[in-house]
Amino acid sequence: MITTPKANRLHIGIFGKRNAGKSSLINALINQEISIVSPIAGTTTDPVEKSMEFLPLGPVVFIDTAGIDDTADLGSKRVEKTKKIFDRTDIAIIVCDSSGWDKYEENLYNEFQKRNIPLISVINKQDISKISDTDLKNIEQYVKNPIKTSIINDKDIIYKIKEQLIKNCPDDFINPPSLLGDIVNKNDVVVLVIPIDKEAPKGRIILPQVQVLRDLLDNRCRIFVTQDIKNALSELKNEPKLVVTDSQIFESVSKNIPENINLTSFSIIFARIKGDLKEFYEGAKAIDNLKDNDKVLICESCTHHQIEDDIARVKIPNWIKKKTGKNIQFVYQSGHDFPENLQDYALLIHCGACMTNRKEVLSRIMKCKKANLPITNYGITIAYCLEILERATKPFNIMDIQK
Repeated sequence: MITTPKANRLHIGIFGKRNAGKSSLINALINQEISIVSPIAGTTTDPVEKSMEFLPLGPVVFIDTAGIDDTADLGSKRVEKTKKIFDRTDIAIIVCDSSGWDKYEENLYNEFQKRNIPLISVINKQDISKISDTDLKNIEQYVKNPIKTSIINDKDIIYKIKEQLIKNCPDDFINPPSLLGDIVNKNDVVVLVIPIDKEAPKGRIILPQVQVLRDLLDNRCRIFVTQDIKNALSELKNEPKLVVTDSQIFESVSKNIPENINLTSFSIIFARIKGDLKEFYEGAKAIDNLKDNDKVLICESCTHHQIEDDIARVKIPNWIKKKTGKNIQFVYQSGHDFPENLQDYALLIHCGACMTNRKEVLSRIMKCKKANLPITNYGITIAYCLEILERATKPFNIMDIQK
């Protein structure tokens, strides 16, 4: 579990006002002084993340944030960074002291409610001053069973937090869905087409390919991994139930396998696991409505060195220009930052999101819908431009989803 990618870990955000004890809590939970603790308000300026194994939950990421009430010269920027953590929080912990909740905690609560983020409340510094019954009842209007504690002196705080986390943990983390478990059965033959080109990391294959391979092994499938689909089919005794390819070679793979064999891509598999397949499917149709000088935003979850034939900066733009015949402007955004000016774009194309969690992708989809901006992803875009989207999504019954 130590090598579990951050994107597959439960993201637990710790929020509250300055000097409430957020940093003390994360230090106690991980048994390390990862965050600076000081009586001076505003010590934490940037989000601090720590990945660890938090049994029995397993792999998690704790995120310490700056105080939501920071009014210092740089306070507004610190608060904005804290708010960005909302997008990838699976469970939120609000920490306060004996003064209880006021508008800051209530605003946090309302934001988490809007995003369907489970919430835990911790009332700190009970060794200094006990919370009044009135203030406690006010908190209990929002959150059941708040934890009353003195974090720095409470040896049982880890167990109290674990108990609450287990009760509030999203079901799709406790029982994560299989990538292809509803598509394949035991002993099915599945072919993975994995080209080894300039974008392939030296000595290994990329994360989505690894995860699909492991999922198929968990489902007891028989797997054939190849770079050449044409020769692979001739060598197989049994016809494959499914072929999964890198989206960049969709066209050649599609031409070389019979129509009766199901075909999809790694990116499309992750479109439904990390995002919303129906939303991405519908979003791709906006490609036909693009006009000269329209801006298309391409979002990459990770940062990497660009190569000569980069998929985001070369291949996808070329496919879209060929499909539309229009002069499109492409704008790029990498990492966790997400632009506020969504109204400036005609379409957003997201990567496969193997390096971020589903919560962040769903948050981005929500923001796009609010801005009336169509959103799709790499694999869906490529399949649409090559006019094979119906075939590429057929294994997932996309037409049934539409209804």
